[in-house]
Amino acid sequence: MSTGTVILLVVVLLVIAVAAGLASTLLNRQTAQRQRVGAEFSRLAREAGPRRARAEFAARRRRVEGLGIKPLSDERRSRFQRQWAAVQERFVDSPPQAVTTAAALVTAAAAERGYDVSDRGQLLVDLSVHHGQYLDGHRRATRTAGQATATTEELRQALLDHRALFQDLLRDSAASAGRLGTGARRLPWRPAIPAPRRTASRRDRDDVAVAQP
Repeated sequence: MSTGTVILLVVVLLVIAVAAGLASTLLNRQTAQRQRVGAEFSRLAREAGPRRARAEFAARRRRVEGLGIKPLSDERRSRFQRQWAAVQERFVDSPPQAVTTAAALVTAAAAERGYDVSDRGQLLVDLSVHHGQYLDGHRRATRTAGQATATTEELRQALLDHRALFQDLLRDSAASAGRLGTGARRLPWRPAIPAPRRTASRRDRDDVAVAQP
């Protein structure tokens, strides 16, 4: 086999390897995007068709990119974690109030990240870009909180649903912050219904009160 043929084969193999790598990267990105939007894209695709759904989500991404979404500082993230701990403790004595406050903390965290929270409907649309997999639970939790007949177990599940979105908003990730590294840091969370003897500081209880609508 001539030297020219060997070089040609090497070039062809390199091209194939690069193409395979690019295809794998694209597939991974598409998979990650589907996981982020979750049921939001499926719902829109059923209502308007896949093509319009893709166009709609492209428009949503452009809008969110223009919002200047930013990561939380370590201090603010820790503050939010303490506020959530106070909410969980409150659940022991007043489940409905705890769930309502949890929803307010979700909104407060979104505002801190840079989302426009003045219109709840638009906020949910914007959150669907990077946090779509948690929106069904968040909506379900909001409906549960509005039911006077909701049981303690239903309210506990509502608290968990709010917590899933809240946790994702607090987590650093390239997907949600837009300009962070690829590594996501998962935050430690306490049980949804902690022992009632634990109490939060006065400062954090005041913060929780402010977060309530």
